[in-house]
Amino acid sequence: MTTSEATDASTIAEMEETIARISSHNGVEGVMIMNRQGAIVKSTLVDKEQTKTQSAELTNLTAKASNIVALLNPDDELKFLRIRSKQREILVSPEKEYILVVIQNPNESE
Repeated sequence: MTTSEATDASTIAEMEETIARISSHNGVEGVMIMNRQGAIVKSTLVDKEQTKTQSAELTNLTAKASNIVALLNPDDELKFLRIRSKQREILVSPEKEYILVVIQNPNESE
């Protein structure tokens, strides 16, 4: 797992607990937590270069989805984004300071 130096110990502990809980579910292949700028705070993904690329792209996609929601209704905000392909499902939960991403195989739990 990778960790950013700018995150305090209690936040790191909470993130580790969240990652452990989510990772225990069937089909979960990886979990990433990044800041709103796309810097990876924690990740269970092994390929560091692919993790950086996915983090950057998902941060951009989350920002665009948030903008679309705001265009539709300025009083609304993006709470969750779900992307599904034939082989993978990407779940994105943007929070105030961080973005939680879960990559899973939806067919494994069937």
